[in-house]
Amino acid sequence: MIVSGSSSQSLAATLAAELDEPLAAVSIEQFPDGELLASVPGLADAERVPDRVVIVASTVSSDAHVELLQLQDAAQEAGVDEIVTVVPYMGYARQDASFEAGQPISARAVARALSTGADRVVTANPHEAAVCDFFDPPATNVDVAPALAEPLPDDLTDPIFLSPDAGAVDIAETVRDAYGAGTTDYFEKTRTSGTEVEIAPSDVRVADRDVVVVDDIVATGGTMSEAIGVLDARGAARVYVSCVHPLLAGAAYTRLARAGVEAIYGTDTIEGPASAVSAAPWLADALE
Repeated sequence: MIVSGSSSQSLAATLAAELDEPLAAVSIEQFPDGELLASVPGLADAERVPDRVVIVASTVSSDAHVELLQLQDAAQEAGVDEIVTVVPYMGYARQDASFEAGQPISARAVARALSTGADRVVTANPHEAAVCDFFDPPATNVDVAPALAEPLPDDLTDPIFLSPDAGAVDIAETVRDAYGAGTTDYFEKTRTSGTEVEIAPSDVRVADRDVVVVDDIVATGGTMSEAIGVLDARGAARVYVSCVHPLLAGAAYTRLARAGVEAIYGTDTIEGPASAVSAAPWLADALE
């Protein structure tokens, strides 16, 4: 049985179809004082409690975290044998270290909380794969980046796949390999003053070439829009943005559109206007 958090309804439905498992009815209520109540009425109504429940919930907000904890507890209360928690987008995963004295390792704190209600955890492309080590039950990181090749046009001209820095070039290589053509490179960041950073492709010709800028997550779109401006100034043909997690907070989508991006493609780990392809097939492989 597949159980969906409110942030992952489309992905959960697609995953249920991929696995040929029923999609449970879920109730999400909010009380006047702001408290939430997430429940799975179907577990109580079922003639037979399923042996396994797969809870799919991207933790895009604090409320989403609470929902997920409650859904896990509801499955435990119903007597489910195995609870698999799928966190397609794991909030707080970028806070994987304490940066100064007195700060928490937030990713660890969140993982510990989610561990109490899971027999197994599956994530998709967390910012740092090492966050899986913070979970008590076995945790698997699934690479869904190959899905990003699917919505790209078939007629890209001498394409180049660029990552935002050298450390993330592997995700650009993954998308390039899935697309089946092109080269890869990355942006270099050079500090020109105490407040200004210059961004440019490291050492590659972009003039008259189609460029796909690839990242694991696009949040505010600030750095990405600056990069698009550099590519435009260097004569790039079409520029596309591809990311696993299209968070696109605030005015990020508008910022990128104004910068001249041809299209923004993301997966449904975060559901929104840029969710052009589903991560479900890759997650299904990890759950079968």
